[in-house]
Amino acid sequence: MTSAKPSTIRTRFAPSPTGYLHIGGARTALFSWAFARHHGGQFVLRIEDTDLERSTPEAVQAILDGMAWLDLDHDEGPFYQMQRMDRYREVIGELLDKGLAYKCYASPEELDAMREEQRARGEKPRYDGRWRPAPGKTLPDVPAGVDPVIRFCNPTEGSVAWDDLVKGRIEISNAEMDDLIIARPDGTPTYNFCVVVDDWDMGITHVIRGDDHVNNTPRQINILRALGAEVPQYAHLSMILGDDGQKLSKRHGAVSVTQYHDDGYLPEAVINYLARLGWSHGDDEVFSREQFIDWFDLTNITPSAAQFNTEKLNWLNGLYIKQSSDAALAADVSSRLARRQVNPEDGPSLDALMGLYKDRVATLNELADAVEAFYVDVHPAQDLLDKHVTDEARAALRDLCEAFRSIEWVKESLSAAIKEAMKSHGLKMPQVAIPLRVLLVGQPQTPSIDAVLEAMGRDRVLARLTPYLA
Repeated sequence: MTSAKPSTIRTRFAPSPTGYLHIGGARTALFSWAFARHHGGQFVLRIEDTDLERSTPEAVQAILDGMAWLDLDHDEGPFYQMQRMDRYREVIGELLDKGLAYKCYASPEELDAMREEQRARGEKPRYDGRWRPAPGKTLPDVPAGVDPVIRFCNPTEGSVAWDDLVKGRIEISNAEMDDLIIARPDGTPTYNFCVVVDDWDMGITHVIRGDDHVNNTPRQINILRALGAEVPQYAHLSMILGDDGQKLSKRHGAVSVTQYHDDGYLPEAVINYLARLGWSHGDDEVFSREQFIDWFDLTNITPSAAQFNTEKLNWLNGLYIKQSSDAALAADVSSRLARRQVNPEDGPSLDALMGLYKDRVATLNELADAVEAFYVDVHPAQDLLDKHVTDEARAALRDLCEAFRSIEWVKESLSAAIKEAMKSHGLKMPQVAIPLRVLLVGQPQTPSIDAVLEAMGRDRVLARLTPYLA
């Protein structure tokens, strides 16, 4: 790959496959993707897999699956750093030839002793440049049998400054940084160096990433300048806190993005929710993917930490479920029921049930929970039976069952039959409707009871009521 000369905006998402794609990474991917889409640019996917001990094919697949579920499509890639080793070594060779990098033979024990001495003097521990060439400087003798690391000659004077597109002006003194290792003793390049070469070669114009990378940025800028490369613009996103204001953990959101699918969230709802974690467009809370692309820019990203709010995500997901077609919901819920060994073919139309229940749930799993009772045997809890299925209720239900055997099975006729039973037994609607709900689905609360009866069907209703009315 040769170094690109971009004429359009190019962003990248560059996860390390040492784990799943979590919410923080997904938001970074979303913002990078949306910025490219907003400006008609390109979005590049890069897998930074140089950590051989921790990177796994399963983690790579989890990242790709998460991106696909969120429909964050990339224009180029995925590129894998392990497939670009020759390119990194080529650039390291150029830096060595130009005197911009050097071989360092200091042993780990030697470096540890150096740092201990610095601490004892009250100094910040850092590499002291003992193997860095300089005019008139005599370097130590090269030790036998030692494979050196390669260090970058970081500038010793001045500072590195950039106008961060989220955090504003940031400036770091070069005196604060030592000479970064860019290749290990076995010749493999290090993370910070690979990132620089990748961003250069891939023509990345805007690096949008988490603010845990702020400390890497001045080092990367110095290497880019040494290579004569264009320096991209940087935007560092603040962290996401959990519901309790603490760092996001597995208890509140730091789980695989695909876990949200398993938990019954719609990708459109997750995208909408992620978009509002640290970015805003006025007071708009609910918007389409197309609106988000149209509105998105880095100027409306807050530099302060965003806070994850499960309650708000659930509200938003419930809203998207309400807006979904019954057919689409039925297709998803059918697969969820199948995973529970429940066959939705053995009962009423799933589409009809979606229309009944989708206004009452926050997740697709809750929707599956609600309709499962229409397809499996129901065993009402004894406390519900004792509380609601009273002797007077049973008397009314017996008459109602007789009516159910012959009336037209539509809501209007079912409703009229219930009202007639109420009237003849001197009962109110809850005294009849709640026992019906308990016996039919095992719950005291459902949508309108006449709609539930209609959906369940005559045979199943009678089969469920009769054993309790003897």
